[in-house]
Amino acid sequence: MKQHKHDYPMSETILTGTLLALVGGFFDAYTYIARGKVFANAQTGNVVLLAINIAEGNFIKALSYLIPILAFILGIFTAEFIHKFEPKLPLHWRQIIMALEILTVCIVAFLPTEKGVYSYNMLANVMISYVCSLQVQTFRRIHGITAATTMCTGNLRSGTDLLMRYQKERNRQDLIDGFKYYMVNVIFIAGALISVFVTNHFGGTAVIFCTIPLIIVFVLMFFSPRKKF
Repeated sequence: MKQHKHDYPMSETILTGTLLALVGGFFDAYTYIARGKVFANAQTGNVVLLAINIAEGNFIKALSYLIPILAFILGIFTAEFIHKFEPKLPLHWRQIIMALEILTVCIVAFLPTEKGVYSYNMLANVMISYVCSLQVQTFRRIHGITAATTMCTGNLRSGTDLLMRYQKERNRQDLIDGFKYYMVNVIFIAGALISVFVTNHFGGTAVIFCTIPLIIVFVLMFFSPRKKF
């Protein structure tokens, strides 16, 4: 039977995925521009820099890369911990995650960014890493595909793989799903572009604008049956 748009849980709709991908792109550009030229969304770079500094004996510097990695791990643990206790929660567990994201973003927005206050920028980047891990662990599917809203590499690989498979097998669904992955990345780029203009204008407080799409996602879930989250 053909699956229609309304058959997808609210957490997997294109609207939800679009809003979260915009936020993901915004975060990455924001931390680079306003928080010390750091990409806090994904941890590959931090893992490599951690290894380099350990090898060079720069253990204090290595610690600065270990902390966001641990924050990312903590975010995944937090999401699964909240999910585990869902039956006892007054809201759906994904709404709890959204509320936690919104609260964390609000705190980051008011952390100082003046030169020399490196500890605050590090704290901001750690908190963004935490938020991104919450989001990537909680919202893992968009309209039938497994996709990430806070990073692009996996989406790029999966999308290209499906497009190449279409060339060989001519399965129309592979073509559609391949373009879905590319669509998520394009929206991510749009979020980063928006972030450039907003962050250059508002500085460290610019991240507060991310609460708008996050609040929309939170509210959207009230308009869907609990089992359709």
